[in-house]
Amino acid sequence: MAEEVLIIRVREYDEERDREAVKDMERRCEQPARKPSLSTDLMGDPICRIRHSPTYLMLVAEYGEEKDNIVGVIRGCIKTVTRGAEKQKLFPIYTKVAYLLGLRVLPTYRRLGIGTKLVEKLEEWCKQEGAEYAYMATECTNEASINLFTLKCAYVKFRTPTVLVQPVHAHYKPTGPGITIIRLTPQLAESIYRRVFNNSEFFPKDIDVILSNKLSLGTFMALPKRALHKWDPKSGHLPSCFAILSVWNSKEVFKLQVNGVSALTYALCVGSRILDGWMPWLRIPSIPNVFRPFGVYTLYGPHMEGGKGASRLMKSLCAFAHNMASDDPGCGALVAEVGRMDPVREAVPHWRRFSWAEDMWCMKKLSMTSDDEDDEDDERCGVHNWITTRPSSSVIFFDPRDF
Repeated sequence: MAEEVLIIRVREYDEERDREAVKDMERRCEQPARKPSLSTDLMGDPICRIRHSPTYLMLVAEYGEEKDNIVGVIRGCIKTVTRGAEKQKLFPIYTKVAYLLGLRVLPTYRRLGIGTKLVEKLEEWCKQEGAEYAYMATECTNEASINLFTLKCAYVKFRTPTVLVQPVHAHYKPTGPGITIIRLTPQLAESIYRRVFNNSEFFPKDIDVILSNKLSLGTFMALPKRALHKWDPKSGHLPSCFAILSVWNSKEVFKLQVNGVSALTYALCVGSRILDGWMPWLRIPSIPNVFRPFGVYTLYGPHMEGGKGASRLMKSLCAFAHNMASDDPGCGALVAEVGRMDPVREAVPHWRRFSWAEDMWCMKKLSMTSDDEDDEDDERCGVHNWITTRPSSSVIFFDPRDF
């Protein structure tokens, strides 16, 4: 009996031709919720999560003799980011990295090598575009995804940042006395970010593009009122005590929904929201209606300086962002992702039940050999391989386009 030959074709996604088929495939990938789970609604735009990146690609996999039988997808984008700084901490080291996301394969077609082939084909494109590294991110409990990348595709576990989630309540949150919050121009925000994240990892070289994007709702700085008149932005100096962050409107990109909760949990959550709306002075920590599609605001670039007082300033900034979200119908949560040892982790308000301490990032070096020029540059900077080198900072900049 002749052995059956598996026919797997991987090609670039055609938005006009493939949109409906991909939407149907990803809907079929959603498993019935028997326990609390979070589903993502891309609102009819399969490439919405990579559309704002400088360079991106989406691939689809077809299986069998019949064309247009789409059984798998993967997305990828390429950007230039920092991987630390020189020993003197004067100049950041930039490198091209590829971010792989949105890998999905229909349940009935898994274990046939389709996921592996999608990753390999996307990596080929990344190499052609000059990416030196590729990385992916997933929940630390997603063993199937982690095993695919680490065991079959030669990725290694790299970083474990923390995802902080704060529900948006019906009531406003106080920003605190004696604190001034000002909105920065994109140009001033860019200047400050390039200074304070000089030594960090994953800070995007095109931060100016992010700050001027229509989804960026602004960059805000909190500082003591008494210090406001002493600070002149044109001087080039930063205040001695301040906090800064930017807000990204992910609500216009995708929606989330919580499924699989018990009737009792549902009733308690709805009841807390009703009480909070009726009696806001009680400041009940209510839960928004997360059982239907809701949007989120992403807080990016959180940074603070100035000792203990800076933590209070960061909390005030987060309260300010919360109140912005509260005025936006359909926005149910604020999300921030920070390095596991980043000092702002303890200052950003969040609910532990909704947050997760470790978001697993796995990375792979795509160019296994470097030319002489790269070797000399690496030797000068004291960095040979990003994956095996100890990080020069505890700070990881989370690009809001990647959420």
